[in-house]
Order: sequence, then C-alpha cells, then structure tokens
Amino acid sequence: QVQLVESGGGSVQTGGSLGLSCAAAGRILLINDMDWYRQAPGKQRELVAGITRGGTTNYADSVKGRFTISRDNAKNTVYLQMNSLKPEDTAVYYCKAMVRTSTWGSQSIYWGQGTQVTVSS
Repeated sequence: QVQLVESGGGSVQTGGSLGLSCAAAGRILLINDMDWYRQAPGKQRELVAGITRGGTTNYADSVKGRFTISRDNAKNTVYLQMNSLKPEDTAVYYCKAMVRTSTWGSQSIYWGQGTQVTVSS
C-alpha cells in the first residue's frame, strides 16, 4: 500500500558527512510525523530525529548539533543530513512515517528498508 524507499547510505571517515533520503510512495493522503531511527547489531533501535508535518523537530542528545532532519511534504520525503560523523553513528538507519491513506482510514506506521551507514576512524 505504501512504501518508504531510503537512499544515501554509505561509508565515510570520522568527521565526514552523509545525507539520507526517504521517499514515500503509494496510496498516500498525507503524512504526519516522520522519523529516523538507527540500529546497530546487538543493540536496540533508537530514535535519532523526528519531524512533524509542520516542521517541528526533535533530536537524540547524541546527534544534536550534528544532524539535521527536514522534509518536503510535496515530495513526501524526509531527509537526514549528518555532519561530523563519529564511529558510534555506525548503524542501519530506518525511516518511519505515520501515514494516512484515505479520509476514512486510520493512520498507519510504515518503515523504510534500512540503509547502512558506516563511519570509520
């Protein structure tokens, strides 16, 4: 019904930058909150950043001042600009969206497929 397609992952050195994108496609009426999560092997998935439809943002303490989340509602896309990357940022990054697919339907949560971000020292 709805797919979230992520792109932009890769490998960078400590201090480098990387930009992630997540585009939603399908039967979408509107998207409310969009978030970025990350998960390293053997660790729990954690919220990295979130943004409301109106543009209000929130960040995990570990990424404040380094990461910036933004969105383009016309493109149903959320972005995560990651600067000053550290090895501890290494993880699979997942986008999540709260999507309303019809005027009579309830909101549903959708997840992207995940994209690997690797930061080497």
